[in-house]
Amino acid sequence: MIEIKNLKKYYGADNSIKAVDDVSFICPDGQITGLLGPNGAGKTTTLRMISGLIKPMSGTVIVDNHDVTHDPRAVRQTLGVQADMNGVYPRLTPREQFRYYGRFYGLKGKELENRIDAIIAELNMEEIAERRAEGFSRGQRQKIVLGRALVHNPPNIIMDEPTNGLDVMAVRDTRQSIRALRDQGRCVLFSTHYMDEAERLCDNIAIIVGGKIVAFGTPADLMARTGKDNLEDAFVTLAGREGLLRSEYGRTQNPV
Repeated sequence: MIEIKNLKKYYGADNSIKAVDDVSFICPDGQITGLLGPNGAGKTTTLRMISGLIKPMSGTVIVDNHDVTHDPRAVRQTLGVQADMNGVYPRLTPREQFRYYGRFYGLKGKELENRIDAIIAELNMEEIAERRAEGFSRGQRQKIVLGRALVHNPPNIIMDEPTNGLDVMAVRDTRQSIRALRDQGRCVLFSTHYMDEAERLCDNIAIIVGGKIVAFGTPADLMARTGKDNLEDAFVTLAGREGLLRSEYGRTQNPV
């Protein structure tokens, strides 16, 4: 389980840029939690603080009872992070890349090789496992990134826009992988700009606007709250309401 507690991250000489402003929500085990928001809302900054890449000004993140500020090593052992594809090594095969990253987590010998075999099977990578990644499609590289995040078998997974830029078949594969992670009892937190994806996949959704959580609930809850029959319209209503308040009153308010 991932517990986000009063996270804050401001930028600028006078801390006037409130990238993340007192964000709190919980991501339970065995569920998919979506983090939705317009560009610049604070999604990526929040995910980076959860994964320990950015230190919060205040607040904290608890991952399976480990505090990311005070015990980042323990958090890394229980957390898998799927981010962008810039770190895929073109001269290494998927198997070699999984082995390389597995060693970072202290895996070796038979234990490591068994985990690599399991990931290759789980992600249906048998046909490409022994090929160098140079020339791989975006979807194939995405599988490598996800496999690296899973190599140490973490109970908690963070994914930052995992289907962005993928073709239809790769999107379907990625969504199936996300569902499978949930069905294994893992805690999954992911960000996306695709409302239909969030509506199909998410058990709960946190909507962030201007660095603040303006709504949290199941897709059905958010649609019922706004009187809309689809998540996209509900999102626009909730995000637009917050934007209107910021415009009228000159400060961030939480209407929920």
